[in-house]
Amino acid sequence: MDTIASLFSFITTPVSWIIVQFHKLYGAVFGPDTGWAWGLSIVSLVVLIRICLIPLFVKQIKSTRNMQALQPKMKAIQERYKNDKQRQSEEMMKLYKETGTNPLSSCLPILAQSPFFFALYHVLSKIASGDTIGVLNQNLVNSAREAHIFGAPIAAKFMDDPGKVQALNASLVDVRIVTAIMIILMSLSQFFTQRQLMQKNVDLTVKTPYMQQQKMLMYIFPVIFAVMGINFPVGVLVYWLTTNVWTMGQQMYVINQNPTPGSKAQDHYLQRLLKSITAHGEVRGRRRRSVLQAIVAKGPDRNENERRFIGALAKAGFSPQADGTVAKVDPTTAEAESAAAARRQQPKRQPKAKRQAGGAQQSTAKTSLEKADEPEDAKPKQPAKSAGGSARQAKSGQRKGQQRPKHPSSKK
Repeated sequence: MDTIASLFSFITTPVSWIIVQFHKLYGAVFGPDTGWAWGLSIVSLVVLIRICLIPLFVKQIKSTRNMQALQPKMKAIQERYKNDKQRQSEEMMKLYKETGTNPLSSCLPILAQSPFFFALYHVLSKIASGDTIGVLNQNLVNSAREAHIFGAPIAAKFMDDPGKVQALNASLVDVRIVTAIMIILMSLSQFFTQRQLMQKNVDLTVKTPYMQQQKMLMYIFPVIFAVMGINFPVGVLVYWLTTNVWTMGQQMYVINQNPTPGSKAQDHYLQRLLKSITAHGEVRGRRRRSVLQAIVAKGPDRNENERRFIGALAKAGFSPQADGTVAKVDPTTAEAESAAAARRQQPKRQPKAKRQAGGAQQSTAKTSLEKADEPEDAKPKQPAKSAGGSARQAKSGQRKGQQRPKHPSSKK
């Protein structure tokens, strides 16, 4: 870990400068040598970084949603070109380009945050050893070494030996209790963030390997963080716990306000929208109008949540308009129109026996039409009946049916 952190040493000076500026602010309130001053400085560093990463987070949400929507098409491409990996890759890249999807966008916030994380780890490691780094002079390093968060120094680790912990004026029991609690909270926050995404913001009607992969990562990531956490200083645990809580809250807001179509979150959002419309008699808010406008524009392509929402609007006496507003109509008429539209969208499936009988009738009718369209010369002629009602029989030795005329030069 120290080797990896040293690779990001170029950013340790900006990180240390930001921490020092926040420490001046909080030190004037809580005291310069307190754990609150140094701990809140690290928390503020996280908040500042995450605010700067909001555009990348929005791009990540859009990319994740596009990847979920593309799973059926991707699966079809894999099945179609399962024996031609090169053509499969070409078709995948073509699909990404057409839809404007970048598979790596879902990793952008983590990748962009990694240099700051390792730089902070490098700074705290130097503080633990008493060395100056960046803009942290010896007085600030000594102040940070003496700062304790709930009895644990910010530079101490769970795996530190008793001698190293005593050198930081702390007890091994306090350090391990505090770090263990923070590691558990860090892992739980990671788990609930992924669980909230999988259970609320995924279209459950689409079963793809991507969903199974995400479900597996929901259990693997917390274990990875727990194993890595025992080697993190307390200050890094504060950083990572803060960023996990920020991610969980930010994701909760996005899910509630902009859910994935077909998910449970969309169903809850449309229920809230329905209550607002029935209470006020109108669609309040530009974003809500744009949501309703998109649902109306879908027409027969609406998912189950959206169809239920339109039907509930009709029962309440509202008709959605193309511009995202609603018009007050007679509930009976609106409900009848909504039911008729639903029947047109989802035709009733006939029993198997009826489908087979219908297929036989269609085949018979088609044959009759084909015979009717044949020219008169192409139809086989029936032998003419005599006055006695019997058909004229062909002479022995001659072929039945219409005879080809003989050539004049041939002998009779």
